[in-house]
Amino acid sequence: MRRPASVRPRRAGASATLALTVVALAGCAVETPSAPLRSVPVPATPQAEPGTSAVFPAGDPQIVVSGLTTPWSVAFRNDTAFVSQRDTGEILEIVGAETRIVGQVRDVVHGGEGGLLGIAIDDTHLYAYATTADGNRVVRFPLEGAPGEYALGSAEVVVDGIPSARTHNGGRLAFGPDGMLYVTTGDAAERGNSQDLGSLGGKILRVTPDGDVPADNPFPGSPVWSLGHRNPQGIGWDAEGAMWASEFGQNTWDELNIIEPGANYGWPEVEGAAEDDRYVNPVLQWAPSEASPSGLAVADGSVFIANLRGQRLRAVPTVDPEAAREYLVGERGRLRDAVIAPDGALWIITSNTDRGGGGSDEILRVPLQAS
Repeated sequence: MRRPASVRPRRAGASATLALTVVALAGCAVETPSAPLRSVPVPATPQAEPGTSAVFPAGDPQIVVSGLTTPWSVAFRNDTAFVSQRDTGEILEIVGAETRIVGQVRDVVHGGEGGLLGIAIDDTHLYAYATTADGNRVVRFPLEGAPGEYALGSAEVVVDGIPSARTHNGGRLAFGPDGMLYVTTGDAAERGNSQDLGSLGGKILRVTPDGDVPADNPFPGSPVWSLGHRNPQGIGWDAEGAMWASEFGQNTWDELNIIEPGANYGWPEVEGAAEDDRYVNPVLQWAPSEASPSGLAVADGSVFIANLRGQRLRAVPTVDPEAAREYLVGERGRLRDAVIAPDGALWIITSNTDRGGGGSDEILRVPLQAS
């Protein structure tokens, strides 16, 4: 995979101090600057090249659908959107402003952060990441029928043996530009998993759609693509083929990384940027109270990150991360995922029912425009 020429992951020793400026967008309509966040050490990143641009939210968010319970992930087949619900184990199809149950993933065990997590769709199947009694696994179902009447066929296990726990289950699924399936996994609250190549915990995995190990993976015979992760929950690719990933830290730094095959991102030896050339430093990092990043989407020069504890959407230009902006700060509660819809708009998934908050969750739509 190629990286953008102007932004590269840095090893220790290349760090600088970056002051991140919060830009709150009331109702996603008007940008108003606020006091800068605390300065944090991050990798040095060149400024944007002349003529480069990024897209940002524009206009007020509109509700696509409401009445959801612990929605975790959204995936599209053409113009039809599917939603996973963590605690119910259900896959929903959005039909107009309503939903219908497409199917329920069997053997899902909900507890803490586990349950039915990420979904992804290829030409023939819907893939789901699920917590079961004996660990996390990726399963796939033939996606049968037509819009408004889709159904799931028989389940087939694609990847199993991923450790699970009440916390740190990872769970994001995405197909890369190479057609391979990428899977984020957490350390399952066992810190040693992340540095152990014999464990699938604390990694980003890369497999074929059938679950086989590609011959060009960095560790022969292993699905491991990168290691040293604590709880990554967002992945996406920019136009240059660079893979971006968001990751929950522990008490000090949450991270945005560019993922390189075979690279080590340091957990639990380091959290955030560190003076240790064995590990790759993050492109950006934030205090968990201002972030707790879950899903992300990449489109037209920007990475959009949904934040849970931070209750905000962060937009990061890929060529100039210092120009990051923030939206919806505290307005919609916890945000679980960000997805680019087929029409190019950004969908944002709230996550206010997963901590006993009551009520329901919703999916929001906001258009994007260059700035």
